[in-house]
Formats: sequence, C-alpha cells, structure tokens
Amino acid sequence: MNLFILRHASAGTRRPNPLLDVKRPLDKEGKQHSLRLANVLNALNFNFDLIVSSPLKRSLQTASLLGTEMGYESPILISNALAPEATYVDFQRLIAEFKDRENVLVVGHNPNINTFLGALLVPQPAHAETPQVATIRLRKGSIAKLSLTRGPASLQLLLDPRTVRALYSTSTKSSRRRTSRK
Repeated sequence: MNLFILRHASAGTRRPNPLLDVKRPLDKEGKQHSLRLANVLNALNFNFDLIVSSPLKRSLQTASLLGTEMGYESPILISNALAPEATYVDFQRLIAEFKDRENVLVVGHNPNINTFLGALLVPQPAHAETPQVATIRLRKGSIAKLSLTRGPASLQLLLDPRTVRALYSTSTKSSRRRTSRK
C-alpha cells in the first residue's frame, strides 16, 4: 500500500476556545495551497483509492479541495484516528483497515500526524509501550508518500509547501516564448 500523509493546509491562528477551534476553516492561503497541491499531484499522475480525514473542519476542507481537483468521486471518510487527540494505536488500526487499498490519503493535524509518520519509518520493538519515532517536520500543507509493503515503511516522497509552490509555478508557465511586437 502507498500511504499519503497530509497535514492540513493553513487555517490561520489557533483559537483559545477549543470548541471554536474545531470549526476553524482554512484561510485564503490554505485554500490556494490545496488547489496548487492537487495540480502538482495530478501532474505526477497520483490518484487515490481512498481519502480519510480528521473530523475537524480544516482537515475536511483540505481533503475535499484536494479530492475535488484530483477527480476523486467517492465520499471522504471521517476518522477520529486522525483527530488531534488520537493515539498511534488508533492510527495503526486505521491503516490496518485499509491495507488492501493501493493508494490511501490521510489528512490530519500536528503534532500527532508528525509522530505517526516518524513511527512508521522506524522499526518498532515487539512489546514497546510507546513507539520509537524518527523526527520529521511536516509544515502545514506538507504531504509524504510512504510505501508500506514490508517491514518499516519507506519514505518515497516528501513535498513541502515551498516545493509545491515552485513546482506549480513552473508547471503553469507557458512553454511558448514571448515575442515582442513593436
């Protein structure tokens, strides 16, 4: 299975009230980034069999914008295993549910999505209570592609928002030379 892990795009500043923060939407920059990322992933010929999102609004919006632009027509699944308070055990159960799929996208939050990614990349001892974790920083809107075929996962791709912006700007420029008519 190819697992794509995406941290939701920019949603402005965190709200002090946790009940209001759950409903915090993407800001203008976050929406633009989601569309750019979809364009870049389309250019790389990626597609998803399944998209799973955290129940929080900003993750759902990121997943929805990406899915729509990439032609994903199935419903987006919502899972508490991707919510900010989720544990690695919850995340492992989620992945096990969909191990028969080829390309799965999960959209979540910092800090647990970083922890989940880092734990997948490090071989785990048989009866460890807490997972060993590689330190990987996912900025808002970053996506990682992992191959989960055997043993610990292998990192295949990591796209940072700056890289996405650069790839998008070069892919949308016209290939025709500009000529001046005087």
